[in-house]
Amino acid sequence: MGYSFALFDADNTLLNFTAAEDHALRSCLFSRGLPTDAATVSLYSAINDGYWKRLEKGLTTRDRLRVERFADFFQEIGYKGNPVIMADDYMAALSAQTMLIDGAEELIRRLYGKCALYIITNGITSVQKSRFGGCALSPYFEACFISEQMGCAKPEKAFFDQVAAAIPDFDPRKALVIGDSLSSDIKGGIGAGIDTCWFNPTRKIAPPDMNITYNIQSLCELEAILLD
Repeated sequence: MGYSFALFDADNTLLNFTAAEDHALRSCLFSRGLPTDAATVSLYSAINDGYWKRLEKGLTTRDRLRVERFADFFQEIGYKGNPVIMADDYMAALSAQTMLIDGAEELIRRLYGKCALYIITNGITSVQKSRFGGCALSPYFEACFISEQMGCAKPEKAFFDQVAAAIPDFDPRKALVIGDSLSSDIKGGIGAGIDTCWFNPTRKIAPPDMNITYNIQSLCELEAILLD
C-alpha cells in the first residue's frame, strides 16, 4: 500500500548521529587533552545511550541527561573537569554537525511532492533545529516535531497524538513511522496505531512479539513502500 504521510525519525535514520557524536565528542576531548581513542568514545556512547533509554522510560529529564551523562563519563575516566561546561561545549559542537545517512538526500528528493514529509525526534531543541536546519534535507519537510518543545517524547502516545493533531488532514491509516529505534520509534508508532518501518542496517533480530510492518536495511527500499 502507499502512504500519504511519512514520519521520519532524525538521528541515525536520516541524520548520521553516530558520525556527528563521534566528531563533536572527539573535538571536546581533544581540547581538554583527554584521550580520543575508540574505547573512550565507545564508553561515552554507552553512557549516553543509557541516559536516553532512561528518558524514554520517564526515569530522568533532559536537563539532567544533558549534564549527568558527562558527570558519569568523567568519573569513569578519572577526570576532574566540570561536566556543565563540557555539556555546553559538546552541545555547541554537536549542533554544527549535519552529516546524513547514505542515500538520505536522494530518497527525500524522490519522495518530495509525492507524500507529506515530517520529522519526529526526541532530540534537544537547540541541537536538532541547528542540525536539521543546516542540512540539505530541511527544505523538503513540512515540519519538525521535537519532543522537548512538545512536553512529551516518543514512544508516548501523547507525542504521536500531538503530531497527528498538528498535521492537516492526518489519517493514521495512511501514515508510516520510519526510525531506527525499536524502543521509541517503532514502539511509539505501534502504540499510536500507525504502521511502522524499522530502519535496521545492521540486521538486528526484532523481538518476536513486536508487530513491525516493515524491516529494511537500506533507505533505498523505502520509496517502493511509501509510494506503492
